[in-house]
Amino acid sequence: MILRILLYALIAYVLYKLVFDFIIPVYRTGRQIRKQFNDVKQRMEGQDQFNNIKEHKTPADANNKVGEYIDFEEVKPQTSRQDGTGTKGA
Repeated sequence: MILRILLYALIAYVLYKLVFDFIIPVYRTGRQIRKQFNDVKQRMEGQDQFNNIKEHKTPADANNKVGEYIDFEEVKPQTSRQDGTGTKGA
């Protein structure tokens, strides 16, 4: 009789610890992570909408740019040999 009561008490204690020390914290953490993920998703969607509005304005602004295109040529550095036969300041 006493062993049966001790067994039920032990089972109740283990279930209590399982629920309040594992299941509830995991549930709260999952809910918090889900909330933060949704917040970040909404923030990114807001930025995408802002960028889309900004992109629609930029093609008109690009046509009005005044400037000059400068074509350039790549200049290769002159190499000099250690024996002094390389090209210098041609």
